[in-house]
Amino acid sequence: MDDQPIVTSRANRLPGRPSEPTNLADILERVLDKGIVIAGDIQINLLDIELLTIKLRLLIASVDRAREMGINWWESDPSLQSLDSGEKGNGDGGHVQQLERENQELRDRLDRLEQRLEEHTSG
Repeated sequence: MDDQPIVTSRANRLPGRPSEPTNLADILERVLDKGIVIAGDIQINLLDIELLTIKLRLLIASVDRAREMGINWWESDPSLQSLDSGEKGNGDGGHVQQLERENQELRDRLDRLEQRLEEHTSG
């Protein structure tokens, strides 16, 4: 008899295939870590006349990976900034400070109106 090693199913697996089953969380982690780009163009022509072209570009990546690639547009977009008082000076162009100032002016105005109303009703 030959003394050949016994071939197991592990040795027969396909190259590039994971040895263990992968769950959705692992796949998502891998995609966010590496990033994925989906690109496509839609073009509408009528009698060889281009009527409309839509270029679609989609990047899916983690925030850290996007920053590594130099993509950070959400950091300077005022519509995405939190209005918490603890986040002043976060690159929002003074938007939070302006809102706080307007709020204080309205409170002061309301106080003055309430005082005038009390003077008018008590006098």
